[in-house]
Amino acid sequence: MQAMSKNLFDLSGKVALITGGNSGIGLGFAEGVAKQGADVCIWGRNTEKNATVVEQLLEFGTRVHAIECDVSIEAEVDRSFAQTLEIFGRVDSCFANSGVAKSGRFEEFSTEDWRHVMDVNLDGLFYTFRCAAKHMRQRAEAGDPGGRLIGTSSLGALMGMARVEAYAASKGAVISMMQALAVEYARYGVTANSILPGHIETAMTEDNYANEKFANAILPRIPLRRWGDRSDFEGIAVYLMSEASRYHTGDSLLIDGGFFLY
Repeated sequence: MQAMSKNLFDLSGKVALITGGNSGIGLGFAEGVAKQGADVCIWGRNTEKNATVVEQLLEFGTRVHAIECDVSIEAEVDRSFAQTLEIFGRVDSCFANSGVAKSGRFEEFSTEDWRHVMDVNLDGLFYTFRCAAKHMRQRAEAGDPGGRLIGTSSLGALMGMARVEAYAASKGAVISMMQALAVEYARYGVTANSILPGHIETAMTEDNYANEKFANAILPRIPLRRWGDRSDFEGIAVYLMSEASRYHTGDSLLIDGGFFLY
């Protein structure tokens, strides 16, 4: 039996790559793993937010770097992954978290908006994981097996949510992709799982939650009686990146305060 560290959640010496890691849930992932000793590479489109987050994460005493990257552009992903390896030497865990949402009456939804959502949420995830999976396979074949692929899906993949069909479709696809990756890359010691956030306060959702009608309809259906926030994603990121989860793969982990049950 493979020996574990006495501290199951010690991430010292490991490197996490987090797309969309300069705010919201992605920043929660970054804060969680950095607190446990992981080095962190953030990919984000906003250079100012990237710089702010780097300063913030450096307080935890690990190596941190940010790269400006639009994951919907294949060449930028390839360039950014190569740059990540140049800086850190390896990627132990890849969190594909970048995402956008567009809402509107389905019959009036534009092809342009549909394509934009898919470009970021699905194609971007594909480009990112293609790089990460290749790197982890090559490392395993060189005698260093292991790795973590974590895709951010959504509660919207499981429940009917009107006017966000593009977002829901893209997030449902994340679950299917992670299950397939879990099977294909298990032979290299790589696990693949999805995280499904519920109603979480982020820049993407703040307008909805400020709407009194929306809040009055949703909050009473959350058993924990609050919106989630980025700190609620620190623990799950640490667990999935750690050795404690080495036999946990192909799963969809719902973080929603009990909303789906009630």
